[in-house]
Amino acid sequence: MKRFYLFLIATVISFGAQAGEWVRVNQLGYLPNDIKVAVYLNSEAVASANAQENLFQLVDAVTGKVVFSAPVEYAKNPGKWALKTGARLNFSEYNIPGGYYVQFRDAKSPVFRIGTDVYDGLSDFLLTYMRQQRCGYNPYNDAECHTHDGYIVDHPSRSGEHIDVTGGWHDAADYLQYQTTSATACYHMLFAYMQQKDKSVFKDEYDARGKKGSNGIPDILDEARWGLDWLVKMNPEYGVMFAQIADDRDHAGFRFPQDDEVDYGWGPGQGRPVYFVTGKPQGLGKYINRTTGVASVAGKFSSTFALGAAAFKDIDPKFAAMLTTKAQEAYDFALTKPGNTQTACLVSPYFYEEDTYTDDVELAAATFYNYTLGDGKQIIKSTTNNAKWLKEADYWGELEPVSPWMELGRGRHYQFYPFINLGHYYLANSSDAKVAAKYQEFMRMGLEDLLNRGEGDPFLNGIPYIWCSNNLTSAAITHARLYAQSTGSKEFLEMEAALRDWLLGCNPWGTTMISGYPFGGSDVPVEPHSSYTANLGVIPYGGLLDGPVYRTVFEERAGNSLRNPDAFKELNQGIAVYHDDLGDYASNEPTMDGTAGLTYYFATKENQGLEQAAILKQASVVKDAYGAVIRIAPETRNIYLVFTADVNFNGGEAIVKELKKNKVKGSFFFTGNGLRAEANKEIIRKIIEEGHYVGGHSDSHMLIANWGNRDSLIVTYEQITEDLKKNAEALAEYGISPEDSRWFLPPYEYYNKESVFLTNSMGYRMVNYTPGIATPADYTTPDMPNYKDSQTLINALYNFEKVEGLNGAIVLIHPGIDESRTDRLYNRLGEIIKYFKSRGYKFASLKDVK
Repeated sequence: MKRFYLFLIATVISFGAQAGEWVRVNQLGYLPNDIKVAVYLNSEAVASANAQENLFQLVDAVTGKVVFSAPVEYAKNPGKWALKTGARLNFSEYNIPGGYYVQFRDAKSPVFRIGTDVYDGLSDFLLTYMRQQRCGYNPYNDAECHTHDGYIVDHPSRSGEHIDVTGGWHDAADYLQYQTTSATACYHMLFAYMQQKDKSVFKDEYDARGKKGSNGIPDILDEARWGLDWLVKMNPEYGVMFAQIADDRDHAGFRFPQDDEVDYGWGPGQGRPVYFVTGKPQGLGKYINRTTGVASVAGKFSSTFALGAAAFKDIDPKFAAMLTTKAQEAYDFALTKPGNTQTACLVSPYFYEEDTYTDDVELAAATFYNYTLGDGKQIIKSTTNNAKWLKEADYWGELEPVSPWMELGRGRHYQFYPFINLGHYYLANSSDAKVAAKYQEFMRMGLEDLLNRGEGDPFLNGIPYIWCSNNLTSAAITHARLYAQSTGSKEFLEMEAALRDWLLGCNPWGTTMISGYPFGGSDVPVEPHSSYTANLGVIPYGGLLDGPVYRTVFEERAGNSLRNPDAFKELNQGIAVYHDDLGDYASNEPTMDGTAGLTYYFATKENQGLEQAAILKQASVVKDAYGAVIRIAPETRNIYLVFTADVNFNGGEAIVKELKKNKVKGSFFFTGNGLRAEANKEIIRKIIEEGHYVGGHSDSHMLIANWGNRDSLIVTYEQITEDLKKNAEALAEYGISPEDSRWFLPPYEYYNKESVFLTNSMGYRMVNYTPGIATPADYTTPDMPNYKDSQTLINALYNFEKVEGLNGAIVLIHPGIDESRTDRLYNRLGEIIKYFKSRGYKFASLKDVK
């Protein structure tokens, strides 16, 4: 699939009319009420004194009609990217759901969608990468790895002793494990869950081991629990903490985790070193880090255990009580030796150079304050404890008002970590008005620093392009969202949107920064620096990439790493570079903590979408794994009868007659072939006159993927979009506009994630029958081995309803049946309608669904 995906992107998707001119957008799309800004780039100076020549257009992707136009806003500093023109194309005031592209001069953007569900499922999708990174039992490989971990090093009396520290996550493409990134990742996922009022955005589709199948616990909490269990092993008792498993001897080439045979002194693959937290400089060879204390590690243990206790107090009270005790103990230990613990190296002088710790202690105290740490056994409410923890958090918080990387615009590798200070957010929402105002101002100061540095950049990007710059971007948009939520201020909303969109395609390279996402996107990372890509040719889906790095840094540290010619050469002449190249470990390697850091933000965006859908009075829906709608308003007793037809429509008259007789409105989906067929025109006009929904079923009844190989397209993106346009033209001959036919049922009822995304990006909403209803098999003929007679199908439908219910179900009956089948299900439509009416159901049409 990967190689075909690359072919599609390279040969089909070309949105700039000529080299050196581009329009960049958020490929995922925009919520209706979002700030929506595209960015125009040109290698030549094109600003014009003619006002008309400075207008950009927002164009309907299906009809080609201009729906909005406004002047571009030229940026002052496109030279940052070695370009002569950069402009912001703001279409925020246009908020009508649909599919569009932006055009300025001769450049067009990819098609994108304005819709309330553009972020649906993204937060959970990021967990795909987290599960792939699991150590111990790895569900992606269905194999165990590093089961001999590990052997204590750097302990005054226990060095060489074996201790069970299996579990947790591998850090990135390598298999090192760090407490600092793992605890931070765990906290981010717990924070994402706890901060959402509507927790329905978190699904339960995987069990605790990361295998497909629900277990009654949201997947994000399963993933956090995986991390918490490992952290408990890394802090087995008071004062005994471990910060790292393995070291840079791990950098031994691409291999699968279960095949890791690196020898650390106990035999190939027989165990790895586990670094004891000493609070002193560490290193087993000539390279020694600059550790000064234990508080950065202990603070992260404490805050993560405390938030874990709050999250699991009802799910697993015994576990939560244990975490509460450990949280208090870790906090106490942090105060015994304030200072930072850095990671250790042996082969080379590169390590995580964390220099800060006050933010870690603040976050622990602020978490206790926000969730009220009780008597060491459970999370309870206590005014005394509230006052204590507020005072503690405020003390540590004042020592670092602004995250240093935000203030300074620089930093060594992980020098100022975590990249976001969530303790400030808790204090910014304190019931103490003075404390709240103080920390709201601290948060504002950091955002102002970013905004000032991004001034003049067409992307408003003030992020320093150090290693893992995307992690900083993730932190910045989370910080901005939390600030807006805490204060109601709109001061930084455009910058927040710009930095969010940067991760989703509105950047100089026009690519998203999440590996393999979105399916069907115009340019997504498909060659990340990963063993899975190197050895299997597959994409490690859902991983946030390191992101652009200063060109000078890349040339110094990874300049000879590329395996292919630079596809972005023209755009890599500016301040920072990015390569979708397997060899580039500087900008193109997914990281575990960066990925987890986005879960809060995108869960919040999904909830914003739900809120906007409610305002627009859009029906709630259930989608399948590919993104197609399979139930509508499942809280109602409505059934949606749908009928799909190509040229053969021999049941049309009978169906329309039965629907009229029973006073039911149906939904019909036609191919362009069927719409153009002379034999069908009269009955189609009658269907329209009688008020039924009429929508598209493709133009040529095109098969998009081979049977049995659903995930690989056999058509190009361009063929899919052109087919949709032709189908719309055929519908227009009957007076049906794209606005009136947004629901689309795919040919053969067969599709994949890419075709759903492409169809939806054109402004449609793909719908399909509810799985399990059986009726779609009514096309089978007696000579087929899978033949089902009508009574069998009706019995199966009735039995399905008794078990699963048909609330909001979409029931498909084919109106065009081969002549060899005389037992036609559509002839029994009347009795089906009467049966379900007797069971309290109503029948609705998609014409009435927004």
